[in-house]
Amino acid sequence: MDRIAAVDRALRAGAPHTLLEVVTAALTEQYGADRVELRLADYAMRSLQAVERVPWATAPVPIHDSPQGRVFGSQEPLVVAENGTERVDVHLPITIRGDRMGVLSICLPEERFDEAVLPEMQHICEALGHEILVAERDTDLYALARRAARLTLAAEMQWQLLPGRACSRTEFSLGAQMEPAYAILGDNYDWSVSADHLTLTVTNGMGQGIDAALLTNLAVNALRNARRAGLDLAGQAALADQAVHAQYQGRAYVSVLLLRFALATGQVEVVDAGSPRAWRLREGTVEPLTFDAQLPLGMFEDTVYVPEHFTVRAGDRLLFASDGVYDASSSAGEEFGHHALTRALTATRLLPAAQVPGAVLHELAAYHGEMPLDDDALVLCLDWRGAADGTRG
Repeated sequence: MDRIAAVDRALRAGAPHTLLEVVTAALTEQYGADRVELRLADYAMRSLQAVERVPWATAPVPIHDSPQGRVFGSQEPLVVAENGTERVDVHLPITIRGDRMGVLSICLPEERFDEAVLPEMQHICEALGHEILVAERDTDLYALARRAARLTLAAEMQWQLLPGRACSRTEFSLGAQMEPAYAILGDNYDWSVSADHLTLTVTNGMGQGIDAALLTNLAVNALRNARRAGLDLAGQAALADQAVHAQYQGRAYVSVLLLRFALATGQVEVVDAGSPRAWRLREGTVEPLTFDAQLPLGMFEDTVYVPEHFTVRAGDRLLFASDGVYDASSSAGEEFGHHALTRALTATRLLPAAQVPGAVLHELAAYHGEMPLDDDALVLCLDWRGAADGTRG
């Protein structure tokens, strides 16, 4: 524990852009490491990019065909012996509150490695992950490492809005992903967790490029402002509706699915203001969740929104998707739609929530063929485990 405390202190004292250097020095001193490499997942969740002073100087490794990618997917440490070198590579996941960030790889002499130190190294990875989240306020180093290509300005604006790509608590776990990751337009998602509730929004803004990004930024921040002011769900939708209409006078609007989950009971309040849709996988059966369609935010002035209610049970999986998913067409002109989403949900039922969006989008890409998607495609998956005290919704 003294070694862990020493590394923790060194990370907290380090400058934001030197965290890898700090952890390398600590692992060298405490465990005899020869080499330490930090890789973060890119925005498209296809590769692991090296964190380094000169961006992209080191080739990325694929998530789906590499030792580091295996660790990223399984979330379990992996020890690999280097042939003929008497050294081992220890690959460890860096994950904070369910959000998979990347992998830390440590090379050290075989005689210095003992599997008993793996829990210590995993603790160091957790500390490093927390420090990276804090450091990103003050340096671009880690943001640069996440991109395998240049982002469009609209995509840059949209990624800055997001809370993360996954979140996990006792009651639930969720994950989300958007495509095309480097040129997203108006799709977005947001969540916030309090002691009693999970508030979740899936957003589909109209338009292209910067216009779509500006519209979505306004709507998401209006919803956050209303939520933080203590307004109920209908009030949040109404305030955001007023903000968008005041700016665009009905020329542009935002489709939003807005939900509020009671963590203790599984009761859900929902306002359906547009095109994002939801499906539920319960006991092996997939069915769409249908709500009364209300006006998108900003279409008309002073729209009154009426919430609906349903209940989730422990074991339920919910999938939310933008119209860029269910309206996508195959080369034969057939929509992805309910049947293909049902197959994708069934096929991915054993995957954790954080991996389901990527798997569904992979299915969508195969269905759509070689042509690029006509619209953003957003998928969010929520697994409901039930209240922390063991009661059922």
